[in-house]
Amino acid sequence: MSFRRFGFSGLFLAAFAVAPASHAATDPSFLLTASADNFGSYFPSYLANGYFSTMTSPRGTEPARAYMVAFMDYDKRDASRPAAIPGWSEIDYNPGGGWINSTRLDKKIFADYAQTLDMHDGTLTTRYRFDYANKSTDVKVITFVSQADTHLAATQISITPQFDGSVELTFPIRLWTEHQPRFPIGSMTGDEMISAVIASGQNLDNKPVPTPDRAAVWYPGYTEVTSSDGDTKTLTLWLDGRAKEGLSMAEAAAVALPKNLTIQNVKLDKTSNLLSLHVTAKVAKGTTYTFTKYLAASRQDWGGDAQSDVALAKQARESGFDALLAKHQTAWHELWKSDIVVDGDPQVQKAVHSDLYYLLSNTTVGTAWPMGACALTPNYAGHAFWDSDSWVFPALLLLHPERAKPIVMFRNRTMQPARERAIQYGAKGTMYPWESDPQTGVDNTPHFAYGVFREIHVNADIAIAQWQYYLASGDDAWLKQYGWPVIREIAEFWASRVTYNKAEDRYEIMHVTSPDEAYDDVPNDSFTNAAARKALQIAIEAAKKVGEPADPQWATIASKMYIPFLEKEQRHLDFDQSVPHDKITWMGSSLAWLMYPNLDLPMSEAVRRNDFDFQLHELKVHGDDPNEMMMVMLAVGASELGDAKSAGDWIQRNLVGFLKPPFNVRTETVANNAGYILATSSGFLQSMIYGLTGLRIDDKGLDAEYAPVLPLHWNALTLKRVSFQGKQYDITIKRNAQDKAELVRRAL
Repeated sequence: MSFRRFGFSGLFLAAFAVAPASHAATDPSFLLTASADNFGSYFPSYLANGYFSTMTSPRGTEPARAYMVAFMDYDKRDASRPAAIPGWSEIDYNPGGGWINSTRLDKKIFADYAQTLDMHDGTLTTRYRFDYANKSTDVKVITFVSQADTHLAATQISITPQFDGSVELTFPIRLWTEHQPRFPIGSMTGDEMISAVIASGQNLDNKPVPTPDRAAVWYPGYTEVTSSDGDTKTLTLWLDGRAKEGLSMAEAAAVALPKNLTIQNVKLDKTSNLLSLHVTAKVAKGTTYTFTKYLAASRQDWGGDAQSDVALAKQARESGFDALLAKHQTAWHELWKSDIVVDGDPQVQKAVHSDLYYLLSNTTVGTAWPMGACALTPNYAGHAFWDSDSWVFPALLLLHPERAKPIVMFRNRTMQPARERAIQYGAKGTMYPWESDPQTGVDNTPHFAYGVFREIHVNADIAIAQWQYYLASGDDAWLKQYGWPVIREIAEFWASRVTYNKAEDRYEIMHVTSPDEAYDDVPNDSFTNAAARKALQIAIEAAKKVGEPADPQWATIASKMYIPFLEKEQRHLDFDQSVPHDKITWMGSSLAWLMYPNLDLPMSEAVRRNDFDFQLHELKVHGDDPNEMMMVMLAVGASELGDAKSAGDWIQRNLVGFLKPPFNVRTETVANNAGYILATSSGFLQSMIYGLTGLRIDDKGLDAEYAPVLPLHWNALTLKRVSFQGKQYDITIKRNAQDKAELVRRAL
């Protein structure tokens, strides 16, 4: 089908300028840039707005996986996992000698290459000169997922050919096939899983960047496209789909072609794996042509069907790329008004901004969805762990309380499956799973990890988060309607789960998995017992606030809860001394967890020092490839001890190896490439928000529980636009005339 360049003028309009002019240069701490040196070890980032995403790619145009919030695939033999939605950000270009997405990555072919993730604006911009088959084209690609219009995204390619002739471009929606092999994770033991992985020609060993060690089992779920089509006249594509045994979804794209383009042909390519508009056009040497692909996405209970998305995509096209981008940038700029500013360490500042960026990119507002452990990716099967409540939630609470709230709302929404699970295990109240499906809240822990049903501290973690939200918001109505039911039924669980030791006149918790998870089925894990005690104490206080009676047993159990302690060495034990502490683990010990801000077990300074020293010793003796969470705990512990040098050293250690270039993607350990773990990003932020400042959220308010510390080479640390009980503050640690760190609050 041929078109003259003056045909369909209303559809072919595209803003010639790619973005509005910036009024000031972007702070470099918000910019992460890839060069051609990263081609061989490119660790993808993602663009997301909490509702849907796309992974990044080196050319900025390749087929890329995309995911949607709590959009899960269900298979009776497998654990639930995020269903990859049809890939939407792909564009391909062929100047006559080969397609850019099929041409090998080589710094001579992709000359003057740079790709910049602008975290302040939430955009990815890729630039290079495509030199291939004796033809040269300057290429610029900009992609974003709108933070302002949450159903919308856009990707725009500008080409400046250095020749006259015909070129081709395609604007695909990529339809993924179901991953094979698919393992029966729901019933396999660990040995069976390893054997099956090996039999498939794969393994679970550490791999070169960026492949995670567990890539063989962290595959995406499947979205079946039930209907799809396109229209070459309106330059639109659309589809309806459904996750396997799951929810429905839809996507639509509207393409804008440049008005200065001579169109030769537009056709629709439609196969079982591809839905695409294919454009052939004449171009003139030295002329820039800008093409834009607008995307609208929705899922069941969030938006409409494909035709609704077509209307959204067409409306975005009518508004134009610049207008959509400007709204998106404004939304991100508003988010960055709440920030953590480090004066004196540019490397730490950049890491803080990348961690905040990844957290904010996965948040929603006014929902009851948690965040998957590894964001909108298939790692850790997209399930909600204690990471949401103990790691992500506190990091967001003071800076973005409206974006922390969905995490506590999720636990209220999923109380019924937690009740059913408590009955299953012979307990009362609610027993939340270690791995919750983010849509249903149902237990989806893989069978090979079955033993973690004993890692029940997650229930205390949930209660603590509920109470912290109440203390930070002061919202009595919320507490009565949403928080109190969760807190009450978790207290009922703990009251039914403890064992009374008559001989010692104390309450114990038997058969648990420690946070140092190699220690499975141990008695009286100190972290679990301390957290359970705090959950019971919270329930007593919450009952008073809402005017409900508290079970008298809660106070009795809390007052007599046993927390193992070694009198001779004046330190806590990880668990009962009857269990040898001799395994090689990621952590070496979990004593540092007792100092974690949301638990913050009361102890003397001497005991705190002894616990900290034991943790360091065990990390050296029994630690192997320590996870990033431990670096956070040591920074917090050192801060509580007032050791500014040690706190700063552990913050620096948190940067070494964990941040994968070029986009500071955090991995669980230095070696395993298990990326996108939000707990690691939020943990690093907590080492600033609660560690260095010494602040705690407790019954006294936003309490300066510990003296502030400032790493030796830093000038200041500022928490900007902190929200607490309806008021906002800037909170700064700076040095006074005596060179001592002091905390200053300024009301806004």
